[in-house]
Amino acid sequence: MDQGPVITGKGIPRIDGPLKVKGQAKYAAEYEVPDLLHAVIVPASMAKGRVTSIDTTAAKSFSGVVAVLTHQNRPWFWPFSFLYKDPVGPPGKPFRPLYNDRVHFSGQPVALVVAENYEAARDAAASVRVSYDREQHATDLASEVSNAYRPPRHRLGVARTPQPTGDADRAFSEAPVKVEATYKTAPENHHPMELFATTVEWGDETVTIYDKTQSPKSVEIFLKVALRLFRRKVRVVSSFVGGAFGLGLRPQQSVFLAVLAAKALKRSVRLVIPRDQMFALGYRANSIQTVSLGADENGHLLAIRHRAIAATSQYEDAQDPMLNFSASLYRCNNIKLSYELAKLDTVSPCDMRAPGAATGMFALECAMDELAYAVNVDPLVLRLANYTERDQSENRPFSSKALRECYAQGAERFGWAKRSHAPRSMRKGKELIGWGMATGVWEAAMSPVPARAKVSLLADGRFEVTTSITDIGTGTYTILTQIAADALGAPLERVVVKLGDSAFPFNPTQGGSWTAATSGSAVQAGCEKLKKKIISRAKQAGIIGNGQAAELLSPAALADLLKLSGRDNLSATATIIKVPFGKKYTSATHSAVFAEVRIDEELSVVRVTRLLCAVAAGRILNPATARSQIIGASVMGIGKALYEDAAIDHNLGRCMAHSFADYHIPSNADVYDIEVLFVEETDDKVSPIGVKGLGEIGSVAVAPAIANAIFHATGQRMRDLPITIDRLAHSRG
Repeated sequence: MDQGPVITGKGIPRIDGPLKVKGQAKYAAEYEVPDLLHAVIVPASMAKGRVTSIDTTAAKSFSGVVAVLTHQNRPWFWPFSFLYKDPVGPPGKPFRPLYNDRVHFSGQPVALVVAENYEAARDAAASVRVSYDREQHATDLASEVSNAYRPPRHRLGVARTPQPTGDADRAFSEAPVKVEATYKTAPENHHPMELFATTVEWGDETVTIYDKTQSPKSVEIFLKVALRLFRRKVRVVSSFVGGAFGLGLRPQQSVFLAVLAAKALKRSVRLVIPRDQMFALGYRANSIQTVSLGADENGHLLAIRHRAIAATSQYEDAQDPMLNFSASLYRCNNIKLSYELAKLDTVSPCDMRAPGAATGMFALECAMDELAYAVNVDPLVLRLANYTERDQSENRPFSSKALRECYAQGAERFGWAKRSHAPRSMRKGKELIGWGMATGVWEAAMSPVPARAKVSLLADGRFEVTTSITDIGTGTYTILTQIAADALGAPLERVVVKLGDSAFPFNPTQGGSWTAATSGSAVQAGCEKLKKKIISRAKQAGIIGNGQAAELLSPAALADLLKLSGRDNLSATATIIKVPFGKKYTSATHSAVFAEVRIDEELSVVRVTRLLCAVAAGRILNPATARSQIIGASVMGIGKALYEDAAIDHNLGRCMAHSFADYHIPSNADVYDIEVLFVEETDDKVSPIGVKGLGEIGSVAVAPAIANAIFHATGQRMRDLPITIDRLAHSRG
């Protein structure tokens, strides 16, 4: 088959765009299922203790209410916590809704009302009265620092905190220049556009579950084990996902409770988590970090010490790998890193875009900015002075690293050379102007779990690609279509990609920026395998001869081939396994982010008026979807820097936000100019298709770049995120 025009690398529009614009892309709560019941959660109103009684009398009297499930009357499920483990779950005992009378966190489900319609379930749930035996809770990280501990090793695929090198304590004490500061970050909640929801279609022998998830296959396996569904055919569908940045990595409360209710009542059930209950699903862990940098008079690093204490729940050791890049980003012979957890009475923290890096790099990059001022060196010059071509934590080179080019091209496009070094030296009218920058880094890897893809030639001459990976809004449908079209030498319109179904070939969880490299490589391998099969059959049928160049076959010729083969389709399935680097290379994406802020000197209102992200991420499959990835991640970084704070009333142990009126996120009016610059980078080692991934790198360096710009504008060093108006005004007196 002849290779047609190269399609990868072109910014073609999203394949799934028309379906979404027309409202034809169905999400978890939009599937029409006959005889459907609706379920609503009754959340716990306190943070720690036991349920002593649940009065469901009023709820059961509502017209249309079918059942009220509690820990006292729910169907039996396994008492063994290890049976509820999921592939990305941390050490500890996974949370099991309605398992017993124990309350672990405010907002925990303590009852489930099921009714013939949503309104009846909602109103009945509000009438359920729960009594508690309250216990003293702890939700303030600062008060639990003395109880911090080193956690056990996390799941497969998350590296240990790098081991110490040299003698960082001695090197720091003897360094001519020292910078030491503590940085704090607030908890951030997940709030994707699509609420978490599950629609369960309960059949006599099959259970079809439409769920918002980043891993249909993981949810299928979890439900079969946890709820004993081995005798039924279980299928999990998540064809379209309206945003999922880590909260969907694990099976959520919605799918467990919806299937539990369906099993109990032998009917189809839908459960949608309302916005106010989304605060009890998972969050980016808040942290307290201390960074100590020792350097010579020119700013060359002599010592790096980085200690992080992060929040976790009482029942799991959820870990946010904040220090994984502190030992590899800059050249230094003496490094000491310490990562600890403190248990709080909250739901378990979970991954959130650029988990660990977005928090850890905020502290490190702000400390580097402080060091630049301590030695009176431009912040960009300081980073170049400490540049390294090797991953010193593993003592091996990078498979590719175009960070220098990110610095150079980003600085030139931003106009960094025009920046005056002194704080408070740039202004326009009543606004102070600040320019700041920071470095970003994220692991570039394929999934440690093998991925499969099936590619089929159909009777009408089209090619169908199926794989269970989801598209969480990143453009997976589009890039996989491009990869397949190029591999098959076929036009885009003759390639159909189907995703998000556990009945399709196994793929790992979509996350970690490894989907394009992993699933894309599997699709390309499947296409190559099918091409060989088609050519072999064509030779057998006499359509082409031995030694003849394999030309692009028309749909009619391919249909004839299938007829001659006596088949209505021809398929090939390929499995791709992680490229083994061994001890030879480390692979990572890198970025340089430059930010401009303007601050009203009287009101302390911060505007991020310019943001430039220069990114080196290997081969870019689609510049349009890639740019969208970086812009979206950058907006999340703005939220982390200036707005997002899951404010907890520690007296009540409860997040006080209930909606976006309380939990602030950047709006359109808060986002000005975001420019994305992709730096050319070739990497033939990172994956079979040369892709590094883009989902995480866009947000890593945004918050520190903004914080550093605020210092440049005001001369006030803000070390606690978010940098809200009141905090900035208070720091300035």
